[in-house]
Amino acid sequence: MDDEMLRYFREMVDVLVERVGICRAEAVARINAVYGTRESVAFGVGLMGHELPEYWAYGTCYSPDHRDRLPIGDPTADGDIDFATHPVRPAPPRDSPFWTLEE
Repeated sequence: MDDEMLRYFREMVDVLVERVGICRAEAVARINAVYGTRESVAFGVGLMGHELPEYWAYGTCYSPDHRDRLPIGDPTADGDIDFATHPVRPAPPRDSPFWTLEE
């Protein structure tokens, strides 16, 4: 993974920590579980960078709501989403290899 892609993933972690309120270890585990494959990393910032880090980060934490919507990081589009009641995906199991940081 190049420095640009690593920086982008770190921005995704920051979104989950600062806006969702989960710990850094869980944020990294969620991102590792979804984007930690060679195929995902191969997409690179060239593809992923067309969207805000929030777009990809929220999908690691939230499930679609009753209208089949995920938050995307756009204040206008997300304006009527109640994040307090939005369905949350379970975190990866603690004993999985996705947890690479201590809490």
